[in-house]
Parts: sequence; C-alpha cells; structure tokens
Amino acid sequence: MSIQRQYSLPNCTLMIEGMSDDTIPSDHQRPLLSIVVNAECRFQGIATTLNGGRAFLESLIHSVSAYTQEFLSGIYHPQENQGYGVHFERLETNHLHRLIWQPEAEQNGNKLKPITLDLTTVQLFDLLEAVDQCVADSNTLPDIALEIAPLSRRYRTSEAPTAEKFAPAALGISGLLLVASALFFLPVPEVR
Repeated sequence: MSIQRQYSLPNCTLMIEGMSDDTIPSDHQRPLLSIVVNAECRFQGIATTLNGGRAFLESLIHSVSAYTQEFLSGIYHPQENQGYGVHFERLETNHLHRLIWQPEAEQNGNKLKPITLDLTTVQLFDLLEAVDQCVADSNTLPDIALEIAPLSRRYRTSEAPTAEKFAPAALGISGLLLVASALFFLPVPEVR
C-alpha cells in the first residue's frame, strides 16, 4: 500500500511517498510511513523540482536545519558534505540563499551536474517549517530525528578587538587613580 504525506506552506511543498513496514507496530489511526520511495520538494515561483529517495530527504532535513541555525545565530561553521546531497550557501545579494543539490545517481556512467536554486529568506523558512512538520510527525519516518547540539567555541568570532573590550575598564581605572591622586593633595579636615 502506497502512503503519501504532504507538508504544504505558501512558498514550499514537501511531499513524501512511501510504504509501511509491517514489522513496525503502529497504534496510530494513520498508517505509519517508514519506507521512503520518493521525496519531492517544490518552491513557489521556481520551476525546478527536487526529488530523490531517503538519502535526499535526510540530507535535506539535516542541511536546512543546520544552515538556518547558522543563519539565525550568525555563527558560521563548515558543514560536512558527503559529495552528494543538499547543502546551502549564503549569497550576499538581496538576502538570497543558494540551495545546491548534488544527485547521487549517475547517468551513462557520468555523475549528474549539481542543481542550484536561489531561495529567498521566506522560501528558506517555509522549507524549514515543512521539514520541521515532517520530523515532528510521529507517523512519518519515526527513526529520523534532528540532533541539535551546541557549537564549539572555536567557531565563535570575537565581536570586538581585545583593545576595544578592555578600553572602558582601563578608562575607569585611570579615572579612579586620577580622582584618588587629587584627593591625596587635599588637606585632611580638622575635627572641632
């Protein structure tokens, strides 16, 4: 029996087709989609459709989650790229995000060319929402989960040079020393 799940948002649609593995018990009213046959991702205003199997879907889920975390936090770090799958690059013009998909399949012994789509920030966040709905759906691929972990401090960039960080403290200490030295030369008040 073929099962379809569709996660539609105004600018992105994620559709997953698959089957149920009869060995996994399901207590849900909807059938459990545990085997991916095809996953398809479409964007409003873009004619190109991305589709693939489970490897494509897992790559899409992990890449969009990692990239949007980078984008929101401003802390960029290298992503592992398996040579195929989905990854993102930030474009400096007009707040665009380049989605690059390297298909895993080969055609006539030649590796297929990567497909690039330039997404707006709204399309990116609609894709993120569709992916989040898919991962949160307990009846669709329950074995896929996002592992969110904090980044190492080595990826954090310093906001200001060291001299700028310590300038206020140095100014405060020098002001305190100046006031203390001025008070040193004042006569001690006499008690009457």
